[in-house]
Amino acid sequence: MPLALVALAIGAFGIGTTEFVIMGVLPEVAGDFGVSIPTAGWLVTGYALGVVVGAPLLTVLGTRVPRKKMLMALMGLFVVGNALSAVAPAFSVMLAGRVVSSLAHGAFFGVGSVVAASLVAPEKKASAISLMFTGLTAANVVGVPVGTMIGQAAGWRVTFAIVAALGVVGLLGVARLVPDLDHPGGATTARTEFAAFRNPQVWLAMGMTVLGFGGVFAAVTYIAPMMTEVAGYSPGAVTWLLVLLGVGMFAGNLLGGRYADRALMPMLFGSLGALSLVLLLFTFTAHDKVLAAITLTLIGALGFATVPPLQKWVLDQAAAAPTLASAANIGAFNLGNALAAWLGGLVISAGLGYTAPNWVGAVLSGSALLLSFLAAALDRRAKAAPADAAPTPVR
Repeated sequence: MPLALVALAIGAFGIGTTEFVIMGVLPEVAGDFGVSIPTAGWLVTGYALGVVVGAPLLTVLGTRVPRKKMLMALMGLFVVGNALSAVAPAFSVMLAGRVVSSLAHGAFFGVGSVVAASLVAPEKKASAISLMFTGLTAANVVGVPVGTMIGQAAGWRVTFAIVAALGVVGLLGVARLVPDLDHPGGATTARTEFAAFRNPQVWLAMGMTVLGFGGVFAAVTYIAPMMTEVAGYSPGAVTWLLVLLGVGMFAGNLLGGRYADRALMPMLFGSLGALSLVLLLFTFTAHDKVLAAITLTLIGALGFATVPPLQKWVLDQAAAAPTLASAANIGAFNLGNALAAWLGGLVISAGLGYTAPNWVGAVLSGSALLLSFLAAALDRRAKAAPADAAPTPVR
């Protein structure tokens, strides 16, 4: 594999770390700024909303920009945002830093996927894209737990300073290792890209992504206070719980990718249904240390098992504009994160306890399951329509 893929993976590792590590240090950040846990949850919501806006916007604006320059600009934006978070004197500045860094998230993965695929032979494109995304899954196994541990020991500002440094490494790697790539002769315009969204199935797919992944983040956003206040873990144990969550995500992503090509919709039905059930059970298992750890691992696995089938479904339904569809779907994942963080904060603020976000997540995932049934039914109807509409032969 080309070394350029390593540079892309490093960038993905940094982005994945900054997105998820905030959940491990949320109590420390809230304490330093003197805000409540639900208010600090806006650092998750703000980042997610930034991805929702930045993913399609920057991808469309960059349709005429050389891929390498676009990736470098995105990594530069990421570095600035994390550096601002690290030195933020007030909560509002910290939130602004999170939003700035989030703008690069979706476009980086959208453009990066195209670059990764162009670096290898056609029969290795999927492997190349997978290698880039390995940086994101590795962030959940290594970056987030280590970042949480550093944040609890040396302060959360050190964590974000290190993430900014990772961004610099990724930027230098792209500058050094990624070749200059011009857009193909058939480069699409913004109008062509957006035309794919006339297909209702694309919107259904986005809805499944928002609700399905939102179910995961309803529970995961407030995992630190839930595990310390309800399960009885020490703050230091949150690091190892995040390792379990990351291992679950890594395994679920691999399994989802393996089986999505064989039976996409059955895989999606099974993972969303099981996710809804496990999230509902988490309301009860969160009161026991062992059961809480097991359930958390399952949530990570089932949540990320939905990612490959959801991403493939979107690309199948928007084949005319895969770059924008890919970036927009990453935005949809983060819209689900924002929705879940907001709803989770509401039920906690209402006095329903730190386990209340779990049943909110179960409702969101269950709604995604219903949408997947509708999408499958419409797909079957569309495939049957040509046969039904065939004219009767004249005798």
